Amino acid sequence: MVQRRLPSERSSIDELQSLAESAGYTVVERLEQVREPDPSYQIGSGKAKELREVVAENGIEKTIFDNELKPVQAYNLTKTTGVEAVDRFQLILEIFARRASTSEAKLQIELAKLRYELPRARERVRLARVGEQPGFMGLGKYEVDLYYETIRRRIYSIRGKLKKIRKKRRLHRARRVELGFSMISLAGYTNAGKSSLFNALAEEAVPVDPGLFTTLSTTTRTVGLSDRKILLTDTVGFIDRLPLTLIEAFHSTLEETIFSDLILLVVDISEPHDEIKRKLSCCLDTIQTIGASGIPIVTVLNKIDLLSDSEMQREAAALGEIAPNPVAVSALHKMNMDSLKQETIAHLEEYIKASFSVQTTNESLSFISWLFSHADVRDVNYDGDSVNVVFESLPRFADKVRGRVEQLGGAFSA
Repeated sequence: MVQRRLPSERSSIDELQSLAESAGYTVVERLEQVREPDPSYQIGSGKAKELREVVAENGIEKTIFDNELKPVQAYNLTKTTGVEAVDRFQLILEIFARRASTSEAKLQIELAKLRYELPRARERVRLARVGEQPGFMGLGKYEVDLYYETIRRRIYSIRGKLKKIRKKRRLHRARRVELGFSMISLAGYTNAGKSSLFNALAEEAVPVDPGLFTTLSTTTRTVGLSDRKILLTDTVGFIDRLPLTLIEAFHSTLEETIFSDLILLVVDISEPHDEIKRKLSCCLDTIQTIGASGIPIVTVLNKIDLLSDSEMQREAAALGEIAPNPVAVSALHKMNMDSLKQETIAHLEEYIKASFSVQTTNESLSFISWLFSHADVRDVNYDGDSVNVVFESLPRFADKVRGRVEQLGGAFSA
C-alpha cells in the first residue's frame, strides 16, 4: 500500500488496506510520504527506490497507490519495481468486478473501466511500445488508433444496452407509482450496515459481508409499516473520493435513490467520531451529486450494540447538527426498530381517507377487487344496487381512483 499526500491531507491508507483486503489481497507493507506529487513516480524518486527494495525483500506481487496514477507514472513504477502498479480507482473497479452478480452491474463496471481507459489509451500504447512491462497486457501489439477506436465502439455498445435496462427500470418504477406505494431507498457509506437493515425491515436474507461493496445491484421488497405498504430498496454503497466516472456508470442503480420518497441514510456509529463525520459528509455530498438533495432523510445511527449507552448518547448528541433526523438502532440485533419505523412514517407523505359510491356492475366490482390489492380499503358497504367504499392511500393514488370512479359514473369525495 502506498499513499502520497500533502501536509494538510489526512492519511487514508487504512481504508485503502480495507479495499485491498476486500479484493482478496494480503497486505505486506505500507508506505506513506508527505510531499508534492512527483510527475514521474507520484512519490519521490528516492521513495520509488525504497519501494523497489521493499518489493524485492518481501516477494510483493503488486503495488497499490491511494493516489491516481497517470500512465507514465504507472509505467515508471512498474519498470522500477518489476511488478504492476495500480491506483485506488482500479482497485475499486476490481472489487466491483468480483462482486457483480447481474448483467447490469457487469455492464456498468465494464463501462467505468473503458471510460477510465479511454483518455489514457494513447499514452498506454506508446509506453507499451517502448518495452513490455508487467501489467500492460501486451498493448504493444495494438495500433494506437485501432485500440482507441475499439474502446470507443465498446463504450457506445454498452451505453445502448444500459439505456434499454434503464428504460425497463423506468417502466417498473412507473408501475410501482401506479400501485400507490411510498418508495424508500437505503443509502450510506459502504459497510455501514445497509443490507443488514434491509434484512431487518423486509425480513429478507440478502447477502451481508464484512467486506466493502457487498451490494452492487438494487434489491426492492414490499415492507409493511403501520398498516402501510412501502417499497424498500437497497442500493450500492458510497465511498470517499468515488470517481465521477463510477457514479455516472452506476447512474441507473443510483437513480432509485433519486426517485424515492424518503432516504434512510445508514451510518456506522461505532467508529471513531472523526470517521463518522467524514463518512456522513461524504454520503450527504454524494446524495447532492446524484441530484437527490431535495428528498427527506432519516439518519440511521447503526450498530449501537457495539457501544455503551453513554457512548451512544454522546455520539448521537455530537452528530445532531449534521445528521438529519437521527434514530439509533442495531440492524443486526433488531434493536429500536419500532422507533425507526415511527420516524420513517412521520416523514412520508400522509395518507388521506377517501370514499366513493358506484353502481354495482361487473366492471365496478372488478375495480373494487383491484383496489383491495393496491390500497388500504377500510370499509365496503352494499346499499341496494350501489356499493360504498372507504379507503386510505397516497394523494396521487387517490386522484387516480377518482378518475376511474368518474369514468364509472360514480361519486367521489376526499
